[in-house]
Amino acid sequence: MLKLLRKISRYITAALTGKFNELADPKVQLEQAILEAQEQHRRLTEQAANVIANQKQTEMRLNRALEELGKISASTRQAVVMADEATTRGDTAKAAEYTRAAESFAGRLLAAEKEVETLKELSLQSAGASDQAKRAVAQNSSALQKKLSERQKLLSQLDQAKMQEQMNKAMATLSETVGQDVPSIDEVRDKIEQRYAKALGTSELQGQTVETRMLEVEQAAMDAEAQARLSQIRSQLGIATPAESEQ
Repeated sequence: MLKLLRKISRYITAALTGKFNELADPKVQLEQAILEAQEQHRRLTEQAANVIANQKQTEMRLNRALEELGKISASTRQAVVMADEATTRGDTAKAAEYTRAAESFAGRLLAAEKEVETLKELSLQSAGASDQAKRAVAQNSSALQKKLSERQKLLSQLDQAKMQEQMNKAMATLSETVGQDVPSIDEVRDKIEQRYAKALGTSELQGQTVETRMLEVEQAAMDAEAQARLSQIRSQLGIATPAESEQ
């Protein structure tokens, strides 16, 4: 029974995921993926910064330990020299005091040397971790830049896909009826051509009427009278008519 419930749960999850991916806006999903990648890079950078900071702190501790080691070493040598000088002078009390001081410095010197060795080892380890962290950040930064470039490419492709879909829909409406109450382009064209042809036919019929012929006769008479009047004016001015000029 438990196994069956698990199968059902996985099936429902897969079905809902598929439905979600089908309905989800690719642009929003792309931005979500980029934001997640940027957040991962931020966390990695923060971790790398902590590793580098630890390496820097170890270096500072090592430098201080080396400086302290130098001081203790110098004090140890100075105590030994002073004890030897006191012995030479025959001042056994001073010689004993300087010898005890030298022994004390020698103990501190051993501890300082051990601390320096430990810090050197830690410094090497932290330096390696720091270099590794830097490489990881650089590699992840390069991968993030590639994702950002890929995002621009995908967004451009998405916009082109949307434009092409709109063009496909627009082209489909040129030969198909959009709805029951909306005519197609072909139907509208046929209707306009039919009206235009009818108007041309009507115009031709009107050109064949008696009134039209009477108007043509009247216009011809007016043209002849105008030509005669023009000839009269030319004669008065002593200008030959075009026909006379040609002779």
